[in-house]
Amino acid sequence: MLHIYNSLTGKKEAFKPIHEGKVNLYVCGMTVYDYCHIGHARAMIAFDVVVRYLRFLNYQVKYVRNITDIDDKIIKRANENKEDFRVLADRYIQAMHEDFDALGLLHPDLEPRATEFIQQMFELIEQLIGKGIAYIGKNGDVLYSVKKFEKYGCLSHRKLDQLRAGARIEVSENKKDPLDFVLWKSAKPGEPSWESPFGNGRPGWHIECSAMAMNCLANRIDIHGGGKDLIFPHHENEIAQTEAATDAQFANYWMHAGHLEINKQKMSKSLGNFFTIRDVLKKYHPEVIRFFMISSHYRSPLNYSAQALIEAEQSLSRLYLTLRSGVANEDIKETVYEADFVAAMDDDFNTPKALAVLFELSKEVNRLRDADQVQSLKYAALLKRLGQVLGLFAYEPEQFLQHQVTEEDNDVQTINAFIEERNKARQEKDWGRADAIRTQLDEMGVVIEDGGKETTWRRK
Repeated sequence: MLHIYNSLTGKKEAFKPIHEGKVNLYVCGMTVYDYCHIGHARAMIAFDVVVRYLRFLNYQVKYVRNITDIDDKIIKRANENKEDFRVLADRYIQAMHEDFDALGLLHPDLEPRATEFIQQMFELIEQLIGKGIAYIGKNGDVLYSVKKFEKYGCLSHRKLDQLRAGARIEVSENKKDPLDFVLWKSAKPGEPSWESPFGNGRPGWHIECSAMAMNCLANRIDIHGGGKDLIFPHHENEIAQTEAATDAQFANYWMHAGHLEINKQKMSKSLGNFFTIRDVLKKYHPEVIRFFMISSHYRSPLNYSAQALIEAEQSLSRLYLTLRSGVANEDIKETVYEADFVAAMDDDFNTPKALAVLFELSKEVNRLRDADQVQSLKYAALLKRLGQVLGLFAYEPEQFLQHQVTEEDNDVQTINAFIEERNKARQEKDWGRADAIRTQLDEMGVVIEDGGKETTWRRK
């Protein structure tokens, strides 16, 4: 049975969906004011694997991943660029889709934008005001009164006094309590605004996800996910808003992905220690990036380095080399390998253990290659099927093994021309020339392998 670590309870729990055979999953997506960085990819790949595995278990998954397209950072960047915030947001949404497609991420079933749910936010805020949980501050902002929600701090596992002492929050005479947060911001010069029952303004960050999750899925959902940095205040505030309005539990399971780090420091735009996804894709194959990300458990911090990416490429290449000889049309069913793979993934999506199973399976494929070719090909098919549950093996082996690593890398046509010249030299028994070409290719970072009538190659 699948067990998920629930941030709400602080322990692994057996997964029981609200409706048998169906899963509603909401993941906090991007705030689109710039290109996505590789730290964002960590969380997105983690939940991509979650969706793939749930579907592998035959759950009918409805996957919602939102877009924040109105926000302080978006407005600031648009004003700096002297452009409409919608133009800026659309540009970076397109870039985000390009990056996520390159990484092989599944498309969510719904991808709501905050600005599409303004009316639903009004309705939710009005409910909270009507219950006496929200109030209008002196400057016209609508604020949530955290004292009115007894469970506040349940996700971050802190009491109100601890949160007040440790949080970086704005102290304002406009608030009744420093922890009170904005549901609706009153209009300010130079900012976009919408007409509302509370006066012109725009939504606060937290209210949007409650409105989108409730309207795209339900008042109560199975799984809510995001990065660990969202636990407080964003997800804490989502719980407060939604549960105060509905008088029911919002999400049964809260999942949070660990940070991607550089030199043990969280990668973030505010610290300036980040690389965009598109820049990293110029140097590394997208599946190498995915393999690197899933080589560590999704809840653990992961340190980004060039050496780690090189090691990921070497490891993934070993698996692709196993698949190079082909796969059968059907695989071996109910093997110990599949059972071990499922056991690993059932343990809170333990991808490092699942990858270890793939390498054991790879050894079995290679062991059987000479002894039983038919069985070897069937085990290779199983290797491919299980790997695809993790989002691997989307490419033909030759396509991956011969991929162009960087923009300055050697041209494939040039490599093939050298191999053709070497094959001709071998036919003419010009061994000196054949060896010289092999050496030249080796210096270019190309490994050639002679097998029967065909010579294949791959990059080091």
